[in-house]
Amino acid sequence: MSDSNLIWTENFPALHAITDPAWLQCVTQAQLKVYGPGTVIFSAGQPCTHYPLVIDGIANVQKISEDGHEITLYHIQPGHNCELTTACLLAGECYQASGITSTRVRVVLIPKKAFLTALSDSDQFRKYIYSTINNGMNELAELVETVAFGPMDQRLAHYLLDAASHQNPIHITHHDLAIELGTAREVVSRLLKTFEHLGWIKIKRGQIEILDHQQLETLLKQHPL
Repeated sequence: MSDSNLIWTENFPALHAITDPAWLQCVTQAQLKVYGPGTVIFSAGQPCTHYPLVIDGIANVQKISEDGHEITLYHIQPGHNCELTTACLLAGECYQASGITSTRVRVVLIPKKAFLTALSDSDQFRKYIYSTINNGMNELAELVETVAFGPMDQRLAHYLLDAASHQNPIHITHHDLAIELGTAREVVSRLLKTFEHLGWIKIKRGQIEILDHQQLETLLKQHPL
């Protein structure tokens, strides 16, 4: 990566502030790559070879069970990294889930060797990595709590409200929404039809428009997630 491309660190304020020589040397070995929508960045069972940092776009980390059910564990947003990759690199293990782009994604890839050297020699980078692990564990705990204890209608309402805060209508299929919630497509379709019958949403092919935010919020308040 040339010096002109080193500006990517500005997308990661905590990393941009690191001045350790070991980290600055690590940055010079970073590679910039672009993936199209629907591209598999890594797969379950595959060894971890790079540490990814998403500059723009969104990738989903998904787990598939033995019976074929899928669930989205978390999204890798711009300015964020992948906690699963961090864990795999530290443990020297293979991926336990898959990373798939949902949009065009521009990502910086740091080679495993450079990552581990910076982790060993840069106190500031090491603190950054530990903080991301802590954040990832907290998010995973919230996901487990939601899946285990959250009623599906409330989980759906929560997702719709959150997604609508970024764009409304929400462009997503029933299949992909089922993956997000870790349930069957039939369950999602049934609940969406119920919401539409109540006048809370409007369903079109490949998109969902929120018509009544207040009613969805009221549903959440009954048993907050």
